[in-house]
Formats: sequence, C-alpha cells, structure tokens
Amino acid sequence: MDGLNRVIHSVRLVDGGREMPDSWLVVRDGRVAAQGTGDAWRDAVAEEPVDEVVDATDAAGPGAILTPGFIDIHGHGGGGAAYDDGAEAIRTARALHRAHGTTRAVVSLVTASVDDLARRVAAIADLAETDAAVLGSHLEGPFLDPGHHGAHDPELLIGPAADAVARLLEAGRGTVRQVTIAPELPGALTAIERIVAAGAAAAVGHTDADAETARRAFDAGATILTHAFNAMPGLHHREPGPIGAATADPRVTLEVIADGVHLAPEVVRIAFAAAPGRIALVTDAMAAAGSADGDYVLGALAVRVENTVARLADGTIAGSTLTQDAALRTAVVAGVTLPTAVTALTATPARAIGRPDLGRLEIGSPADAVLLDADLRVRRVWTGRA
Repeated sequence: MDGLNRVIHSVRLVDGGREMPDSWLVVRDGRVAAQGTGDAWRDAVAEEPVDEVVDATDAAGPGAILTPGFIDIHGHGGGGAAYDDGAEAIRTARALHRAHGTTRAVVSLVTASVDDLARRVAAIADLAETDAAVLGSHLEGPFLDPGHHGAHDPELLIGPAADAVARLLEAGRGTVRQVTIAPELPGALTAIERIVAAGAAAAVGHTDADAETARRAFDAGATILTHAFNAMPGLHHREPGPIGAATADPRVTLEVIADGVHLAPEVVRIAFAAAPGRIALVTDAMAAAGSADGDYVLGALAVRVENTVARLADGTIAGSTLTQDAALRTAVVAGVTLPTAVTALTATPARAIGRPDLGRLEIGSPADAVLLDADLRVRRVWTGRA
C-alpha cells in the first residue's frame, strides 16, 4: 500500500455515477481526506503539506480522468502466471493487472480436486492476511454442469455435496468471496444457502438451468450470474433462461466480459440497459493476459492463444486475455456512458462480494485510484489503505 500523502488536481473525477470536471483529491495515510473543485486544493495543502503534488494535466495530458481503483471479482491470472500456481504466481499476475488499473481482485480458481482446491484456498487466505489487494478467492468449480464445463476439466466436476462445500469454505477461513454453482445439480439450493451463510456470494454459472431454476437459486441466496451469456442457455424470447431471470431480479449482479470475443458490443450494451447498476465488468483473464500468444495451461487443460484469443483444442473459449482498462474502453465504444462503465468496474463488483467500502473515492474511503488519459489509457495507479 502507498503511504504517501498527496494531492491530485486538475482532473475530471468520475465516481459514483457522476463526472466532476476540474476536481482535486487529497490523500492522507492511504485514505481520501478531502476533495473539491478549482484551486481550493492549495488551501487544503497549505494548512497541512503533502509529500507529492500531482498535476493530472502534466501526468496524463489534457482531459485527464481520475476514477476509483478497478476491482476484478473474476480472473485467473496474467503476465504469464496462473492464480492456481501459488503465492508467487498470484503476485506476478496481480502486478500485471494492477498496472492496468485493477487495484484489488478476487483470485479465481478453476476446477481441481477438492484436496487441491482446499490447499489453494488456504494459501490465498494466507496471502490475503498480508496483502489487502487480494480480496479472497472465487471457486469457479467444481460444482458445475458437465454439459457447460467450458474450460473446466469435466472429469473433475462433482455435485455440491455438503462435506465438499464445507471443507472448501473452512479452508478459506472466511476469505472465500464467491462460489459458482449450477443450481440444477442435486443439493445445489442447500449448498447455496450454506455458501451464503458462510459470508460468501453464491453465483449461478456453468449451468443448464432454465429461468425457474435460476429464480429458485436467487431466492435461496445466489446474487451473482457468472460471466452472463457464456456457459449457460441463451436468452430466448420464449425461454429467458438464467439471463432473463437475473436481469429481472434486483438482487443479482451480472458479470460481463467486455473483450469483444465473449460478447458482441451490442450484447454488452443490452446487458447494461437490462440491469442498470448491476453489471460487473470482469476479465476472466488467464495467464496469457499481458503476455504473448502461445501455449498455456488453464487448470488441467491445454490452451492455445492466437491473436490474443484463448481457446481449448476443440475451439471452446478458455478465459480471456483481457485487462480491466481494456474492458472500460470496449464498454464505452459499445455505447455505455463513462460513469456507468466506471461504476461497473468499481462500486458494483465491490458491493457484489460484500465490500461496499471499496470502489469509491468518498472522504474516508481507501484511496484506490486510477489516473487515465483522455483515451482511457492508464497513466498512474495508487492503492490506499483498507
């Protein structure tokens, strides 16, 4: 965490669904201490000097933009490293994503044996104790529908038996943030209740559920739809499926992968319109994010990356090579307003995993911030104290 006291001025602040031109922000001890517009920052720092004065126009050019730090609640790696491979790999991947504006992230794990997942979840819990930028873990498997396994090894998928669910939650020592589950599996609704009771978010995904089954899952406590539209029945005009159920339910946050591969731009725009304030832009990034094309391994499966698109040998999309700043640009080009897209990278994902203290730049909030130029390219990133 950055312990410097600073002022950032002459910036367009985009936060809380609003744009505030000619803004400034004072950071002290890793938290937002004051904010305003115009030249009043000079009075604020005259009373109590700061270590650094950042003129946003000098640092990022005319039209510089300041947003809260991005929060990724679904990603598997980057910079050539996979989150499944332990603490050093997590640090390597996090460094790549932080450079692209993701100040804090949930570490997603692909399907493995319960023994392996328990060890990995425990290791993430250890890391989260010393690194507040690691928000905990996301178990994307093993409780998935074999017919919608995506890039998860179907041989390792299991039903959500009570002992397996309990063991994984206990291994996380309160740091499991999200568990994806196919609600049509036997015992799934009871498992969702247990997951939520343990303080984690249950997510519907990798599923063959119809709309009614999805609604039952949401009534049982599930509050996230894992990478909406992908690895689930599509939105049909007579069979709305889990997408229709999720967009209709104000309790549910929909993950969207805005990489131009998982979803067409028109669908990204439709998702934002159908569930205003409930879209979380996630990366679902695998190790190749920020790295070269070539051969990789995702969990137990071989992945080939060509022209930045990751696929299994059968052509199935295998995660992405996306970073959250690129997701921001894609969403804006698709027709989503900048304040709405920023909220989908910040406050909405934070709220979805039970961290409403993050994803905003209000006075007293952790000073996680991203400075972007007018083309939405990241120029500087700060992570505050939480």
